[in-house]
Amino acid sequence: QVQLVESGGGSVQAGGSLRLSCAASASSSVFGGMGWYRQAPGKERELVARIISGGTTIYADSVKGRFTISRENAKNTVYLQMDSLKLEDTAVYYCYAFALGLWGQGTLVTVSS
Repeated sequence: QVQLVESGGGSVQAGGSLRLSCAASASSSVFGGMGWYRQAPGKERELVARIISGGTTIYADSVKGRFTISRENAKNTVYLQMDSLKLEDTAVYYCYAFALGLWGQGTLVTVSS
């Protein structure tokens, strides 16, 4: 069964960093473009970053300059490096494979003051 498994979430103080990982159970080429979404309490799920074939990246305005999405095809893994974290970055972060319409289970990121 094809699946995505996120890891790397946790608690961090404002200004700190975390790196999320999304491991795919099959060749990442199957998954096509990959993205990270997040959902904060009481809010809708929103796109944070996306990486498409060829390595082009797209970011939400709220995270530009602070977050970096990358992909390591040899490990079938997509990463989200999050720096200069803010309180408003607190959310459950989900990995998404656009070609398959497949979500990971989510990983919680909590940023405190």
